Order: sequence, then C-alpha cells, then structure tokens
Amino acid sequence: MGCDRNCGLIAGAVIGGVLAVFGGILMPVGDLLIEKTIKREVVLEEGTIAFKNWVKTGTTVYRQFWIFDVQNPDEVAKNSSKIKVKQRGPYTYRVHYLAKENITQDPKDSTVSFVQPNGAIFEPSLSVGTENDNFTVLNLAVAAVPNSFCIYQNSFFQGVLNIFIKKSKSSMFQTRSVKELLWGYKDPFLSLIPYPISTTVGMFYPYNNTVDGVYKVFNGKDNISKVAIIDTYKGKRSIYAVFGSEVNLKGIPVYRFVLPANAFASPLQNPDNHCFCTEKVISNNCTSYGVLDIGKCKEGKPVYISLPHFLHASPDVSEPIEGLNPNEDEHRTYLDVEPITGFTLEFAKRLQVNILVKPARRIEPLKNLKRPYIVPILWLNETGTIGDEKAEMFRNQVTGKIKLLGLVEMVLLGVGVVMFLAFMISYCACRSKNGK
Repeated sequence: MGCDRNCGLIAGAVIGGVLAVFGGILMPVGDLLIEKTIKREVVLEEGTIAFKNWVKTGTTVYRQFWIFDVQNPDEVAKNSSKIKVKQRGPYTYRVHYLAKENITQDPKDSTVSFVQPNGAIFEPSLSVGTENDNFTVLNLAVAAVPNSFCIYQNSFFQGVLNIFIKKSKSSMFQTRSVKELLWGYKDPFLSLIPYPISTTVGMFYPYNNTVDGVYKVFNGKDNISKVAIIDTYKGKRSIYAVFGSEVNLKGIPVYRFVLPANAFASPLQNPDNHCFCTEKVISNNCTSYGVLDIGKCKEGKPVYISLPHFLHASPDVSEPIEGLNPNEDEHRTYLDVEPITGFTLEFAKRLQVNILVKPARRIEPLKNLKRPYIVPILWLNETGTIGDEKAEMFRNQVTGKIKLLGLVEMVLLGVGVVMFLAFMISYCACRSKNGK
C-alpha cells in the first residue's frame, strides 16, 4: 500500500510538472504560431483578408464641417476691427467610400502605393441644416489678390484688378451657401478678368470625380507593426503622431496616438517646419506657432492650416479673432491602433482651414485694413470607426484567440505548479511519517 501511495503521489507530481512545463513552453510557441498566422493575413498583398478589406473599406468615413460665420463684416472692412465669428455645424458628408485605385507594390521597401478617388455625399440626418444654409465668410478671391507677389508690388496691376472688383461689386466678405463654400462657385470678380484663369472658387474645389494621392504606405511585409502606416503623401513625408494612452475600443485594447502640438510649432521649436514659414511679417519673424502655410501646395493661394479654434497656437495668431474656444478633447487629432496587427480601428482627423488677408492700399475692399488677419473659414472632423460586426469578427479572430491562448497557458501553468507542489509535499509527508 505504501508503495502504491508513494508511486501515485510521484505520478501526480510528474503530471503536474509536465503540465507546468507544457504551459511554459506553450507561451512562446503559441505566441509564435498566432503571430505567424496574423502576419500572413494582415499583410497588404493580394490574397490576404487585410488586403481585401483595405482596398475598399467597409468602414463608413464621415467628414463633418463647422463654418465660422462672421458677425461684424462691415466693422472689420471699415475699421480693421477684431473679427467676431460664430461656429455653425456640423454639416456632414460621407467620404472615402470608393475603392482605392492604381495599387502598386514595391518589394524593395515593402510599401504599396495607391490613389484614393474622392466623393462626398451629404448626410442630412447628421447635419444641423441643409447645404443651402448661408454664411458670411471671407471673400476668397479678393483676399488672394494681395498675396500674388507681382500684383502686390505693382500698383498698376492692383489698380486694374480693383476696377474688376468694383464692377463685380465684390467686397471683403461675402454670403455663400455651405455647398458653394465647400465645393465651388463661379466668382463674379474672377469672371470679369480677360485672362484664361479658373473662375470657380471653393475650399475643396475640385473634389468629386478627382483622386487624392499618391499615397505610399507600408504593407507590413518586413515589419507587421508598420502595416498601413503612411510613408509619404505626394512624394513628401507625412505628419506624425505620438503615443498618448491605452484605451478600450469595443472590447479591443488599442493604442491611441495623438497629433502633438510640436507638429504646428514654429521653426525655432521644430526645425522641420522651416519650409512652412514664408511670411516673415505674418509669422513675427518665424516665432509664431500653431499655423502652417501650405500655399505652395495650393498654387500660391494664401491657405494656412491649424488645429480647430487655433488650439495650441501662439496668442498673436488668435488675438484678432473673437468667438474661438479651443478645447483639447473636441479639437485634437488622434488615431487608435490595434498593437498586434497595426490596424487603425478608429480615427478623428481635425483640422482648420484659414485664409490670410493683408492690407492693400489700391484694392477698395482691403484699403482700410491696418493689419493682416489669418481668418478661420471652417474646421473639419474626418472620422471613421470599426463597425460592430467587424469589431466582433476582429475579437473572435485576433484578440479572442490570443486571450484564449493566454488563459490556457496560465491554467496549464497554474494547475501544473499546484499539482506538482501538492503531490510532492504529500509524498514528502508520507515518507516522513513512514520513516517514524
């Protein structure tokens, strides 16, 4: 009997030890197997699940617009007063619902290039009004006149253009509908100029039936953590984000990356922004921060981008504007990335579009201005989040399997250790008792 009991205890201890060892071995081996499976399916190449969903995403992407309605246009034009604005919105459009085109793989640097067809469909149920709602906004064509170098320096050209401006009855501010402001309208002043120029003006003109890009993103072939991350946009480096926090998105642990204030810093704080400082007077000799001049990308138009309500901008930028209320939670840009696959499961891209207007002595609507203004026109929030159905599929096929494997590993290891210790203690106790 003693032998049978001792043998049983030893057998139990051995079984426990085997379970513990198996659980320990399963940790790296199981993780390796799952990583291999995931890596195979999340790479952006023909035949993978990720590629199929990436080419034409099932996630609905919305672009919301808030328009800054100017409340005192006459005061500003006559007395160079502070510009009082009132935000109205959102006006919501469904965008990025078309499949990517011209997809080209580059095995040398593990990237894939593509263009994104543009399309926007108005969503009345997600908007505060209709596309025909009117706003008082800066006259985009008139504001652009002093920013053409040759015209700004040459009084003759300014005088000629002023004739067309007066004849068209154009002023510093104008009334435009949401649809006109966003997607384009025939400008009466530009229509009178006897020169073959585009007479259609709009913040996002042209948009529909055009393409955005070329984008170049990492396909994840050499590094799964970089899959779908933008390498370049139109041949230039993209803006960057930094880690902010860990959050839970529909039961999926994700890393939240945020756009840092340093992305809009002055060249003195961030030398990478030196190319965005083109106006020494406007930028206070490149010491102002919070706005970036992207005129070179907009055919010389005086376009500046910033975070909404001039969030993280220097006081001199927002000082001439009344009615702004920057808020970190409402106005920051972020993206939520699932760390195992590198997929972006939710994002909110928030940017403000501003137009620079400067005094111009020979341009009637601008002659009374005593200072330049960076005038906020609108801000947008482009959002997308993984749907409930896809989130469930993601949990089942990725995070669920990993959690289950982790649970099995811990159970095997825990039960094995407990069994081994329990049986060994019992065996030692029996031997000690028999020895007595």
